[in-house]
Amino acid sequence: MMHVDLCNDGVVNQGTATCPRPLWIGSLKVDPPILQAPMAGYTNYAYRQVVRAFGGVGLPATEMVSARSFVWLDEHEAEHPDRLWGVREEARPLAVQMWDNDPETMARVGHRLVADLRVSVVDINFGCPVRDVTEKAHSGSYLLRYPERMGQIIERVVQACAPTPVTAKIRLGCTRDTINAIDVAQVVEGAGAAALTVHGRTAQDFFKGSADWERISAIKPHLQRIPLIGNGDLDSAQKVVEAFRRYAVDGVMIARASLGRPWLFAQCEAALRGEPIPPEPTLHQQRQVMLRHFELVVQRFGESKGIALMRKYAACYAQGRSGARAFRTQLANVRTSDQFVAVVERYFPRDLP
Repeated sequence: MMHVDLCNDGVVNQGTATCPRPLWIGSLKVDPPILQAPMAGYTNYAYRQVVRAFGGVGLPATEMVSARSFVWLDEHEAEHPDRLWGVREEARPLAVQMWDNDPETMARVGHRLVADLRVSVVDINFGCPVRDVTEKAHSGSYLLRYPERMGQIIERVVQACAPTPVTAKIRLGCTRDTINAIDVAQVVEGAGAAALTVHGRTAQDFFKGSADWERISAIKPHLQRIPLIGNGDLDSAQKVVEAFRRYAVDGVMIARASLGRPWLFAQCEAALRGEPIPPEPTLHQQRQVMLRHFELVVQRFGESKGIALMRKYAACYAQGRSGARAFRTQLANVRTSDQFVAVVERYFPRDLP
């Protein structure tokens, strides 16, 4: 197994690493300084439980929650969405991310998250590029055009949530011609946020191209007191080590790469500590992880909805593997739990002696 080193020569070397200092978000110590990104449709309680079983995450996060929908459900005494499934009983620390464009609505929901659910961090989404959030709801990355409005939202949420820390997640800008992350970062800090996470793409980019870590790093000198967390394209332990070595970040956030590899966080933590990196699980072990994930989803949603939800997760587990397309095709025809298990066992066989 390999050891990696945070060296100064531009190369990730074998040897003994020096782990970055723990990340402090307000009074919350995040150790290791590795955060799990909130991802709509994916980072629900079942996923977080699978990730926690492997370890390596300093701060897990829920899916992002619509503040406006939250208030409507409260007013109509309706059950809250599955995006908050498990939050009340889950281990801490835990961050909940929310979005909207109205300071009072956001403050009201932030207060509820802190006072009722006792979450560790309230994160505000200013980075989502999806049209329903941006152009239709004028929220998410749309608000990067209006830093003053962002500041008003953050200030009110900070007041409502105190002393629980409030953080913000942004992109570099709306378009490559209007990158304004440094200006936005200063507004975020000035409004009282406890940390800033920056995804190294613009909203226009969605997930195309490569994350620009040089631009993320360039923000650090303009922050006086809050930590900077980098996000984008971190899909290996080596890349996480390199991010800390090469760029001026205090923490990193891992997103899509972990959906089919929930053990990635543990590998990154080991690398940062200079310990042997756990190997990729065998196919049999991956099968067991996937079936445990499936069990948790079905327990919550029932067989029919659980199978529908697990199709996208299973596709992530199979990504890059030989036969992945055939695997997805087989899953599309699955209607029962027994059928789901049979397909998984066929494509993720037991280890050979």
